[in-house]
Amino acid sequence: MAEIVRMPRLSDTMTEGTVAKWHKKVGDAISEGDLLAEIETDKATMEFESFQEGLLLHIGVEESSTAPVDCILAILGEEGEDVKAIIEADASPASEELKEEILTPAPVQEAKVEVQEAAPILTSFVATKAIGGRTKASPLAKRLAEEKGFDISKISGTGEGGRVVKRDVDSYQVGAVRTGLCEERYTEEPISQMRKVIAHRLAESKFSAPHFYLSISVDMDNAISSRKAINAMPDQKVSFNDLVVKAVAMSLREHPTVNSSWRGDVIRRNEHINIGVAVAVEDGLLVPVVRYTDTKTLSEISVEVKDFVQRAKDKKLQPADWEGSTFTISNLGMFGIEEFTAIINTPDACILAVGGIHQVPVVKEGQIVPGNIMKLSLSCDHRVVDGASGAAFLKTLKAYIENPITMFV
Repeated sequence: MAEIVRMPRLSDTMTEGTVAKWHKKVGDAISEGDLLAEIETDKATMEFESFQEGLLLHIGVEESSTAPVDCILAILGEEGEDVKAIIEADASPASEELKEEILTPAPVQEAKVEVQEAAPILTSFVATKAIGGRTKASPLAKRLAEEKGFDISKISGTGEGGRVVKRDVDSYQVGAVRTGLCEERYTEEPISQMRKVIAHRLAESKFSAPHFYLSISVDMDNAISSRKAINAMPDQKVSFNDLVVKAVAMSLREHPTVNSSWRGDVIRRNEHINIGVAVAVEDGLLVPVVRYTDTKTLSEISVEVKDFVQRAKDKKLQPADWEGSTFTISNLGMFGIEEFTAIINTPDACILAVGGIHQVPVVKEGQIVPGNIMKLSLSCDHRVVDGASGAAFLKTLKAYIENPITMFV
């Protein structure tokens, strides 16, 4: 008997999926465990294996098409079974419109280019030749061009009808080449599943959680020395971000209020510490989670984060990798950003924005000397965390980073 294969829910935030690629075609024999398709979710592209056996009788969602979770992805059964009857039986009157959408896959939306006529202000880029090959120019423009030795026919005019006027001659440079577009032009791209969910979740966070922000500067001299000493050891390579992750985990132990989340009717105080580390990928942002971070060594954190970054870029992360964070870190220091604020990754109560290390003059023991400063900004959900609690957390975090040895005793 024929069986329906439905669009799976591959993550807690997934409401629809896009079939990136079919590995089977109608008429193929399918065995349990066979790779059917690759499905793009809001987080990654994942391989989907069959849990059923039979002939592939029907494909409900074509490649590059998007459909909601639980819709008919495919139908498996025996040769000759009535697929149309199965589809009709599965649909209810209330879902007739949805059935049409599923059974008629949306065509791939191609990026398009639209060109509009140039606005009048851009007429300086238009040829100024009149009919018959003569250049339209004012007498004054002609005289100035002759005095300067310019070929009037090579000067673009900004006067009425493209006429060359005095300002055109004054601004003309011999041999100058105009570059760039002289017309309005743009492209439009379909929104990926990942970008849709990012837009929804961040808008929900920004407009439902009352954000406030706290910033602090950290002296990185000791951290730089400590990292250099650690990386000089065999098989040890840690980043400054690894040091920050470790220091955050230690600080959350002492400030459980920050390690919390708003749950509508209750505030959840998390006793475990799971730190999400934001990773930029081609289509947006993923936040894999280092679980029980405070129980792990610096080298263990480093290895785990590197593995997450690589798998995120290869689109190989699984739902379990990005679920369950209690606090999030976003680091843009490697891009030269000195300071920024981040939107909270709900349901977490806080997110830490980490800037780059910059050498600036600082005062030490009454003397102005070169110093290495890193700026941290904490975004807090004011429903859960008050200013004093956030400030106390940052003070502890600053102490750990400025004295890395205290994290290992």
